[in-house]
Amino acid sequence: MNTNRRQFLTLAAAGGLGLATGCATMPRRVVAKNAKLQHACIGVGGMGMQDLKQLKDMDKAQIVAICDVDKKHLAKAAELLPGVRQYTDWRELFAREGDRVDSVNVSVPDHMHALITLTALRAQKHVYCQKPLCHDVAECRVITDAARAAGVVTQLGTQHASGIGDRMAVQWLREGILGHVQRAFLCSNRSNIIGKYRLEGPRPAQSVPPPPELNWEHWLGTAPERPYAPEIYHPAKWRTWLDFGTGWSGDIGCHIFDAVWKGLDLKAPKSVVAEVQQSWRDAPARRGDTWPQSDHITWVFPGNKATGGKDLTVEWFDGEFYPPAEFQKLTGLEKYPEEAALIIGTEGAMLVPHQSGPLLLPREKFTGRPKPKPGPRNHYRHFIEACLGGEMTESHFAQTGPMAEAILLGTVAIREPGTLLAWDAKNLRFPNAPQAERHLRRTYRAGWQIAGL
Repeated sequence: MNTNRRQFLTLAAAGGLGLATGCATMPRRVVAKNAKLQHACIGVGGMGMQDLKQLKDMDKAQIVAICDVDKKHLAKAAELLPGVRQYTDWRELFAREGDRVDSVNVSVPDHMHALITLTALRAQKHVYCQKPLCHDVAECRVITDAARAAGVVTQLGTQHASGIGDRMAVQWLREGILGHVQRAFLCSNRSNIIGKYRLEGPRPAQSVPPPPELNWEHWLGTAPERPYAPEIYHPAKWRTWLDFGTGWSGDIGCHIFDAVWKGLDLKAPKSVVAEVQQSWRDAPARRGDTWPQSDHITWVFPGNKATGGKDLTVEWFDGEFYPPAEFQKLTGLEKYPEEAALIIGTEGAMLVPHQSGPLLLPREKFTGRPKPKPGPRNHYRHFIEACLGGEMTESHFAQTGPMAEAILLGTVAIREPGTLLAWDAKNLRFPNAPQAERHLRRTYRAGWQIAGL
């Protein structure tokens, strides 16, 4: 155990980082102490670098500390931030920075989201966390509850939720423009990503020493101990491995689902079931290591005002699974969008292409319909201004935590293909399929546990 870790554990034991269970409920909004937000970036490679670049250009924030387990990533980020304090261990960052930091962003592989985020929340730090919030369903519940208790500002990294297109879609759905919503189809069938970020597995038989700039022990963190192998985990392909990522539905699902979830005021689903590509289902070695390259998830949500009281079926398609052709034809488009949500109601339908504005269907019925005009909004700036006392963020954890939980229920269904899983949300159980409950939470590796997880 190194000195930094000893310092971290000493503070934790003393309550200096709030890691003990039973933390007191705090006011709803804790405001940053400084006129300019003092921010730390945890994870500065890949998406973390994109987050850093966005945050460093905000006039009301100052990045004062950065952390990454890869010294190459750290050095590249430091070039953009002269004088920034640098760390290779996020635990040391929390132990040393203390009140010098108001907020953090967590932009690391999915399997480390919950541990870092929970530490930040209990230390009363505002948190911007990349989607899908957590790796496991049970982690989502803990983080959502902890965010409410902490009273700090939170924001999920669903940056398109702040875009004009998604916010227009949410407003139209809340207005009931489609009548009672009957079905929703979500898809992400980007052919250009298949093979780039996905692997068929299984895990390589041979390993090599990690490069000197990478602390492989810290990169693994809560995950099972695995020997390092180049090009298949770090920096990009970790998403395809069960140990580290949540597959394509976990990665992109939060973006495509967001407007549907908010606009229809959805709550925990009643059930979920998934079908997967046959080649993955028939290969035990692949199923034990990697996510499938194609899957189709179906949730049934309890009825509400938006659905006329009737249960709502929502379906996700990715890879080689495509939305039904008859619903694709409904759009009248020559080519169905590779990533989109299609919501069908008693009075019409709405297509919401990812990163674009919504389209009401049939077009002739809605010709001349005034469009909502939400003002411009930057997802990162919205987070910073909220930390400084502004309005609530677009994707705070109390709202998006339950959505991430539902999405990750889909990843559980993927691992039990063909099994309809009835969901007891209150007790985090599958009453009809207890064998699937082993996928709701992981056992963290020795030395990486934290109270509450």
